[in-house]
Amino acid sequence: MIKEYDVVKAKKDLSDTVLKGCRGAVVMIYQEPTLGYEVEFIDNEGDTLDVLTVYPDDIESSR
Repeated sequence: MIKEYDVVKAKKDLSDTVLKGCRGAVVMIYQEPTLGYEVEFIDNEGDTLDVLTVYPDDIESSR
């Protein structure tokens, strides 16, 4: 189960800047109307690429 502050990675391209394999941190979890996550995705230097609302099929744990 993914929790707040977990590091995750994109399972597919999510935007022009957030591509498959990109890592990010969960900053918020939404329960309603459906399960979703607000994730801040970063590049290799630690700079923010984008903050996106994603769904369980979009991300996976980076452990």
